[in-house]
Amino acid sequence: MNICVFLSAADLDERYTAPAREFAGLLGKAGHTLVWGGSDTGLMKVVADGVQEAGGRLVGVSVDFLAAKARPDADEMTITEDLAERKALLLAKSDAIVVMVGGTGTLDEATEILELKKHAKHTKPVVVLNTAGFYDGLRTQFQRMEDEGFLPRPLADLAFFAEDGRTALTYLESEIAAR
Repeated sequence: MNICVFLSAADLDERYTAPAREFAGLLGKAGHTLVWGGSDTGLMKVVADGVQEAGGRLVGVSVDFLAAKARPDADEMTITEDLAERKALLLAKSDAIVVMVGGTGTLDEATEILELKKHAKHTKPVVVLNTAGFYDGLRTQFQRMEDEGFLPRPLADLAFFAEDGRTALTYLESEIAAR
């Protein structure tokens, strides 16, 4: 399975890197391919290292203004002209999506993917990996959106919130197997 992971390229605390490393190892050991933003820095590097060390493949999609930070030993690397093209390629190259901790770029990617799913522009499973409760506030906001009629589909149809990597991967594998 090609699993797109949206996540930060920042150097982060161990409370985020340790679970990310564990999740990456699970992906690689299961023979899955990481599809990610291609950066060889911060949490993106932690996950790419973990997948590669565990035997998984790396498919990166970077953008021209970040090309200098692209991982040199990825199995495949594409450099796009802009962020919109990058997001479209990340979605096109993946079977499933995982949203890990991140900043505004990660949030932008996550909300676009969910918006596209809301409008049936893709049917790929989406997991929000809620490491250390990072996305508790977002889950509350999404639930409010559903409760107050802003989402035409139930939140559960758009995204699955997982508290750990094993739960996230089990969910994705079962969703893909059911298709």
